[in-house]
Amino acid sequence: MGFFDRLKAEFIDIIEWRDERPGVLVSRFDRYEHEIKMNAKLIVRPGQRAVFVNEGQIADTFGPGTHTLETRNMPILATLKGWKYGFESPFKAEVYFIKTSEQLDCKWGTATPIMLRDRDFGIVRLRARGNYSYHISADAEMISRFVGARAEWTNDDIEGQIRTKLISSFTDYMGELKIPVLDLQANYDEISLAMKEKLQSVYERLGLSLVTFAVENITLPEEVEKAMDQRSSMGVVGDLNKFTQFQAAQALEGMANQEGGGNMMGMMMGANMANSMGNVLHQEQPVAAQVSCPHCNAQVQSGSKFCLSCGQSLTASSQTPCIKCGHGLAAGSKFCPDCGSAQVCQCVECKIELKPGSKFCPECGSKQ
Repeated sequence: MGFFDRLKAEFIDIIEWRDERPGVLVSRFDRYEHEIKMNAKLIVRPGQRAVFVNEGQIADTFGPGTHTLETRNMPILATLKGWKYGFESPFKAEVYFIKTSEQLDCKWGTATPIMLRDRDFGIVRLRARGNYSYHISADAEMISRFVGARAEWTNDDIEGQIRTKLISSFTDYMGELKIPVLDLQANYDEISLAMKEKLQSVYERLGLSLVTFAVENITLPEEVEKAMDQRSSMGVVGDLNKFTQFQAAQALEGMANQEGGGNMMGMMMGANMANSMGNVLHQEQPVAAQVSCPHCNAQVQSGSKFCLSCGQSLTASSQTPCIKCGHGLAAGSKFCPDCGSAQVCQCVECKIELKPGSKFCPECGSKQ
């Protein structure tokens, strides 16, 4: 090997991104005047991608591995430079390393409450938070749209814009779902999956790919949480009367343990038992049926022996049936108060008054 060949081998460059700091998504390879020798070694580690830029124009890209830079594996740059096959002179180009690994546990949250209309609580204000992950998918588009001439580009430069679009889409989607507030916690997985599909196109327009999206918590207003707690407490208590009696028993037990509390406890137990018995009697006493008095049609309690309005006897022995409808009538009634039929019978021959139901006239013997 000649002297110039050895000198040439000593000056072969190694292009790589070793100082990969957290949060840095794109880093430009620093080299004086951006001069790169032909046959230089390009080392692209897993989770990286190298992009060559010539005078602001995207050229060749390289995935993970070790690459020897020559005209045959840089066809776009060779065309831009006007190289012929075998050209070995140093050249100027910018090399950007892009982190393609997944960016995990990126936080999102609503800065201001989301206003929603709920069928149980009316207008409510909700706050939500969670996390998501993404990675860069369109490397060339990413550099041309966002990086420009900057030496570095971090996740802070893009995630602010991501979160703005995310919250806007989340607010719109929650309004479309119309899930009751009480059922939100049971639908976190469904909401997360639907939001991931809804946001995918938004990320693609930014040159990114959304990998995961998760709703971690949806916080309800304090007054709504109190109402939910009260409703849950009522479900736990069950029978309110039994719960009140249980509380009273505990209070009485505490008073009995205090000095001089025995007499007071006895008085309270007596009053409490009296109230309880009164409530039981009040609750269990059936409502008596009402019937009409056959004499004056006044409403009297079923089973009464006398009418409180006219004083007539209501027993069956003092009543006679109506000759037409059979309604019970007081003795001596001339008309039925139910059907209005006359209760006086006359003999068909001698016209004397007969008792109702008579088959023969006692005066003339005529058959009735």
